Amino acid sequence: MTKIMGGNLDYDVKKFAKELEKRTKVFAVHIIKISRKVPNTPEGRVLRNQLTKSGTSIGANYREANRARSKADFRNKIRICESEASETQYWLEILIECGMINREIIQEDLIECGELLALFNSITRS
Repeated sequence: MTKIMGGNLDYDVKKFAKELEKRTKVFAVHIIKISRKVPNTPEGRVLRNQLTKSGTSIGANYREANRARSKADFRNKIRICESEASETQYWLEILIECGMINREIIQEDLIECGELLALFNSITRS
């Protein structure tokens, strides 16, 4: 079975992939719940749409990456996950800075988004 070496810890690649799939799905659900809190103004609807699309796309693309037909296909889909995580982080920051969402309400999700971005960045590099 393929293993990833990380210091003194061995991670089973399939277990890691399955856990990350679950994690990105939970994140997508959180993004949908955040989207529901965005004000129903013309600007709010635009931001809600952007956030929902990028935030739910992370998990969908990661699931597809795990079913990739080649290493190149896998890398390409992981890059998309990385890009979507970065975009989601941007929209969350915009919502906070515009005063549409209180930072305290989404702080954990903002942290999770940063962690997902770092994970996909790391996967892209390896």
